Amino acid sequence: MAESGAFAVVLEPEAEGGSTVRAPLLPEIVAYGRDEEEALAMAGDAIRLVLADQAARGEAFPRLL
Repeated sequence: MAESGAFAVVLEPEAEGGSTVRAPLLPEIVAYGRDEEEALAMAGDAIRLVLADQAARGEAFPRLL
């Protein structure tokens, strides 16, 4: 991928513990972690995978922050 940047994410604490992360520009991203650090790391991995898949299909990337 030629571009790099940052995506805004929404971090939501879960009642049973842990946190869920969503990326509004990439609605297919929903990641969970036992704590905030793990949730953000999982979201980062998911974002990289989605962007790589989009690049492989020749799709445009969402506008980065």
